[in-house]
Amino acid sequence: ESFSAKKSLKIFKDNNVSKIIELGAGLGRDSIFFALNKLSVCALDYSLSGINVINKKASEKNLNNLTTKVFDIRKKLPFEDNSIDACYSHMLYCMALTSKDLINLNNEIFRILKPNGLNIFTVRNEYDGDFKKGISRGEDMYENDGFIVHFFTKEKIQSLMNGFNNEILEMFEEGAFPRRLYFVVNKKTI
Repeated sequence: ESFSAKKSLKIFKDNNVSKIIELGAGLGRDSIFFALNKLSVCALDYSLSGINVINKKASEKNLNNLTTKVFDIRKKLPFEDNSIDACYSHMLYCMALTSKDLINLNNEIFRILKPNGLNIFTVRNEYDGDFKKGISRGEDMYENDGFIVHFFTKEKIQSLMNGFNNEILEMFEEGAFPRRLYFVVNKKTI
């Protein structure tokens, strides 16, 4: 599990969160970790092969509290209004999503969260070693080796506060490189 998943689990427990959505779950490292720690998890990812890996791991570990869905997060999220305790995503916002895509995603997260629901996400930031390297794709996106990363300043994170109060915004490092990221916890205000 990642540093951000461990930190998030404590925040979820402190806020009596029982049901979360992981957006952009990848191969499910964090989803499995949350499910093993008794949270009800729905893991969404664009990649069918990634979702298949998560399903296999969940089945091997008999995790009945982990469900999955292949999903493009640029679409309307497949959940009812005010129905989810928390959303979690690790570097999902760093994908090749435009600012408009991110605002739409943020509005959708706001819609599905219960009042006082949490949106916890991590993003690579302007102090990351890859920032401004490679081919500029606009809006603080840079392409290296065919892979586009969207980098975030604190101002860009603030632009995604519509309907949310920021509870935590702190920097951390991950991996040997190291990647420099922001850990963000936003709480739905109404």
